Amino acid sequence: MNCQYILAHDLGTTGNKATLFASDGTVVASTFVGYETDYPQPNWVEQDPADWREALFGATRRLLSESGVNPGEVAVVSFSGHMNGALVVDAAGVPLRPAIIWADQRATDQECFIRDRCGNDETYRVTGNRVSPAYTAAKLLWIKDNQPEVFGRIHKVLQAKDYAAFLFCGVLATDYSDASMTQLLDLEELTWSGDLLDRLELDELLLPELHTSATVIGEVTVEAASATGLRAGTPVVIGGGDGACASVGAGSVRDGEVYNYIGSSSWVALTTDKPVLDPLQRTFNFVHLDPSLYGALGTTQTAGGAYDWFERLVRVNAEQYPQYATLDGLAAGVPPGSQGLLFLPYLLGERSPHWNPLARGAFVGLAMSHGRPELARSVLEGVAFNLRHILDVLRVQGVAIPEMRLIGGGAKSKLWRQILADVYALPVVQLQLPAQATSLGAAVAGGIGVGLFPDYTVVQDLAPAISRVYPDPDAVAIYEGLFPLFKKTYCLLEPVFQELATFARQAIE
Repeated sequence: MNCQYILAHDLGTTGNKATLFASDGTVVASTFVGYETDYPQPNWVEQDPADWREALFGATRRLLSESGVNPGEVAVVSFSGHMNGALVVDAAGVPLRPAIIWADQRATDQECFIRDRCGNDETYRVTGNRVSPAYTAAKLLWIKDNQPEVFGRIHKVLQAKDYAAFLFCGVLATDYSDASMTQLLDLEELTWSGDLLDRLELDELLLPELHTSATVIGEVTVEAASATGLRAGTPVVIGGGDGACASVGAGSVRDGEVYNYIGSSSWVALTTDKPVLDPLQRTFNFVHLDPSLYGALGTTQTAGGAYDWFERLVRVNAEQYPQYATLDGLAAGVPPGSQGLLFLPYLLGERSPHWNPLARGAFVGLAMSHGRPELARSVLEGVAFNLRHILDVLRVQGVAIPEMRLIGGGAKSKLWRQILADVYALPVVQLQLPAQATSLGAAVAGGIGVGLFPDYTVVQDLAPAISRVYPDPDAVAIYEGLFPLFKKTYCLLEPVFQELATFARQAIE
């Protein structure tokens, strides 16, 4: 019997990662094709789906060529992608405008409309998500209100991985995990909420057909085979949203297991057998790849994104700073607390725990003695503090958390792992495939779909823990003192953010 491979595509914020996994879960080859993100106005964040297509097809061709894998040995193609966006397409699947992606916060008027029509508490109870411009519902309503000529031509509204799957097999569909982040799914019934749709005057026909994440929705078409080098007829599994795929890739596949993802954004997520509804609605819920489970979590908008933003500003390089290879090198020489400097990482507004699209980033406590090293460390600490705030919200729900699994590109940073362990006061566990955990989750869904794996618990054998970072008691004490100041700083600046937003609007007008 030929070795069978699983091809997993993960459409992230900065680009598409394509990974070939062997049937035993090992990585055979991986490649990355980047694309641009557009910021046309404050709080507007868009991507061109044509760039997704080029990245998906180009990465597949490159992966097959460089790996030498026979296309006939690829057993299945599966997908992951960023969630709660809005890509609207016509009946032929042709995009009608750029995709409004997860980070976009423009739909504040539509947020108010949803709140007025559906109510905060009722929306949170039904969908597991508080009313917010972050979700697909508000973004779709924004198109309806501001681009009616586009809205009138919409056949379906899709998520990133839904469009990816369509490009390969020609079927317009979604899965429960991505659907659960649209704010239009009844979380417990696992159906589109007719009641919410009626109140919002949206037609259910605009929403794609629902499937479990491991469902084979079609086969690679002749056209896609020509564009990618895959064998026509290769099964296509729909996969899931990146948050749900990351949960599986992190080995969080049983009730009570917790992990932390750090990529462009970051989240702390608890796997549970029922939705966790926070009385203050600071956290939210999605459907796990295993539809009998849920993820309760809080997301911070910019994590690795804040790190990349700061790196672009200072352009650290070995020529300018020969003793430092990266920002980590700059920051490592600074003691915990960054010499009294705090950073608020709200460069794209914020979701958990504040849910304030008008929040903004800030360095607080700057002095003449501060330089690049202190600023670099404060960026890492600021992200960690906001994640600690989210973690504490989950703890208030009675969740016992003995350790924190860490995945995503940020997990590769030795310094950041230590900072997180110290801020959380928990051991931080590094997995065998930290930067490919999301792809692994998509691959496991694909493997289940074609019978290569029995169920999602197989992932704990495929990606075991390889190391633990333990908190340093002295650093823990320092961060315990700074954390209340971090929270206080946001509260004091919140009205300033509101006034700045008003000023910015007036300046544009």
